[in-house]
Amino acid sequence: MSDIIQLLPDNVANQIAAGEVVQRPAAAIKELIENAIDAGADKIQLIIKDAGKSLIQVIDNGCGMSVTDARLCFERHATSKIRKAEDLFAIRTMGFRGEAMASIAAIAHVTLKTRRFEDELGTVVEIEGSKIINQAPEAVAAGTNISIKNLFYNIPARRNFLKSNSVEMRHIIEEFQRIALANPEIFLTLHSDGNEMFHLPAETLKQRIVHLFGNTYNQRLVPVEEDTTIIKVNGFVGKPQFAKKTRGEQFFFVNKRFIRDHYLNHAVMNAFEEILPAETFPLYVLFIDIDPSKIDINVHPTKTEIKYEDEKAIYAIIRSAVKRSLGRYNIAPSLDFEQETGFSNMITPKPLDEIIVPTVNFNPDFNPFEPDQITKTTFSRSDNYLAGFEKKTAIPQNWDTLYQITEQDESMQLPLEHEQQDRPIHQIQGIKSQATTKQFFQIHNRFIVSQIHSGVMLIDQQAAHERILFEQFKSQLDQHKGLSQQSLFPQSIDLNPSDNELMQDLLEDIQSLGFQIRSFGKNSYIIDGIPADLGTGIDERKIIEQILEDYKNNLNDFKIEKRENLAKSLARNAAIKPGTFLDNNAISELIDQLFACESPNISIFGKPIVITITLQELLEKFSKN
Repeated sequence: MSDIIQLLPDNVANQIAAGEVVQRPAAAIKELIENAIDAGADKIQLIIKDAGKSLIQVIDNGCGMSVTDARLCFERHATSKIRKAEDLFAIRTMGFRGEAMASIAAIAHVTLKTRRFEDELGTVVEIEGSKIINQAPEAVAAGTNISIKNLFYNIPARRNFLKSNSVEMRHIIEEFQRIALANPEIFLTLHSDGNEMFHLPAETLKQRIVHLFGNTYNQRLVPVEEDTTIIKVNGFVGKPQFAKKTRGEQFFFVNKRFIRDHYLNHAVMNAFEEILPAETFPLYVLFIDIDPSKIDINVHPTKTEIKYEDEKAIYAIIRSAVKRSLGRYNIAPSLDFEQETGFSNMITPKPLDEIIVPTVNFNPDFNPFEPDQITKTTFSRSDNYLAGFEKKTAIPQNWDTLYQITEQDESMQLPLEHEQQDRPIHQIQGIKSQATTKQFFQIHNRFIVSQIHSGVMLIDQQAAHERILFEQFKSQLDQHKGLSQQSLFPQSIDLNPSDNELMQDLLEDIQSLGFQIRSFGKNSYIIDGIPADLGTGIDERKIIEQILEDYKNNLNDFKIEKRENLAKSLARNAAIKPGTFLDNNAISELIDQLFACESPNISIFGKPIVITITLQELLEKFSKN
């Protein structure tokens, strides 16, 4: 039998490696910018076209490469970062495996222009599918200029797996933001299709956060700093009241390398315990500086996971550092007895001759045990006040009837065909009886209670309203016929670049819902009108921000389509909230609309809207010993 094992050709091996290292344009950008940082660059330009599918270009002013290095950098496992295996535990650079350039060259058209500062001429190298097309000396600027064109041109299946330009652009922005946060001392720019999206000068970390996420973040940040013999922690966390429903603004950096670590994230969340709104996630940008010999970063192809020698100690330090910062900067209410300002400083002193002694009029013959004395008492108050006081304090003559159970007429009970008590709730027609004959009740202004023939029915009013609005908005999106009401004063809204990309992707559908919104320069929009279903008193800017936030939060559900996601996000934010009082007519109308829906029993998040408790169940509750 002949031998069946053979070595793969280099181009095939490189394409296999590219599947792990370069999953999408954002991954290639990460590798190229990290190489520029390792080269000592303090100015890096990123230029992309067609969300990186047509062009990715990175220009830096780093040390550049010699003729030999320019050619050798495209070979597999060719690197300047390590020399032996032991160097893996002393790494301070971003790259070290020597796989990225070879992987990129195997799946794209690559042009490299580089020159060292001490050389007169630089080198140009052109590669297509791991094959050298051209290599020649040329007069180029000092540093490195590398262009990647037609990514995945020779792997059509992988190219077809790429998402839309807006989705890929969001991934690029996320990767760019991570690199920018890790290196605030480096000047960075990002141009997409000829438009400058980011222009970030060298600055402090706080300034970099504000430039990336918006000016409003200037007041949201709480500094964190802790120096121990194990690790050094510094950075910022967000104030609890500004927490969001998505985890997008959470960044951990270990030795300036972005990582994902659920264990350390739990340490931060633990520090926010009891001061964070429900189902929200705080902002944090935290840097951990640790001895490289105490960690192992060679555990994942994308180098976003790290193994620690003593992770429990690191957990405790991070939790303590964040908790101490939140307390130090008075995030929780506190009393300060050393403040100079006291109640004595709030009193304005007067001269003795201007002080008037207060007088009190009273009836010396008043006897509290004589009921008729209340009419003889003379107070220096108006008769209107006394009348209101007596009215408020009078004991109702029929107080005992408050605890009597009202017997309902048979005409007020819900009819059931053939007396089938197990009939589905949404088929009960008697729920549409008029408000003048049917009474509903609210429990804590959150749940609606109604009597039915077989017992009682409870409705979650917020979930019910969300279901009604969701089906309305979904129908409007399908028909592109959302009704709009003009705003008296148009509002402007500024978005960060990531949200701006999402807005551009959703703008047409948002307008179909009834929003009158138009672009107004870089990352800015004007809101001229809102859907008529939202009513009045709506903060247009806030609801747009919440829609985008909820939309991103729902992206984790792969089964939900874009329009359904958008309708669900708007319904969640436009629905009435717990604690809203509804009169009998409003409750009746809400119930009528609910049972006209296609799925009145299930909320838009898969939870029950309506619950019934039968008389038999009630009797069993009261019959228990």
